[in-house]
Amino acid sequence: MNRATMTTLAALALAATLTACSSDDSSTKPAKTPTPSATVSKASPTASKASDPGAVAGIPAAPTGQARTDLLAALRKVNPALVADPDKAIDNTRNQCSAINGKSPKVDDVAQARFSNSTHTVSPTEAKQINTAIGAYCKTA
Repeated sequence: MNRATMTTLAALALAATLTACSSDDSSTKPAKTPTPSATVSKASPTASKASDPGAVAGIPAAPTGQARTDLLAALRKVNPALVADPDKAIDNTRNQCSAINGKSPKVDDVAQARFSNSTHTVSPTEAKQINTAIGAYCKTA
């Protein structure tokens, strides 16, 4: 064999050896058992809303039933195009609540960007109307 072929074979052998090695040797060590303190929930009945996954960053839980119907109706009054995809409208609304509840100085601009889509561009007037329409719902966060 020539020198180039031997170098290539050596490099391939080294690469194969290195990829066969793993720093994860979990198959040879027993799994760690969680300590009792790690399995006990520290939540209390008086826990803040921030501990509720639906209330993270001022985002309320997804509305259901009549609350969902009412929220979609309020958006439909602003412009029916906003609720062409009801699930997307609810997601947009919940995310917009983080801007409203966080007192964003550009809350109308954020609504305009968030609710605009390929078939409808939200106007500045509609953005204000959206924020007014969803304001009460956002307070539930």
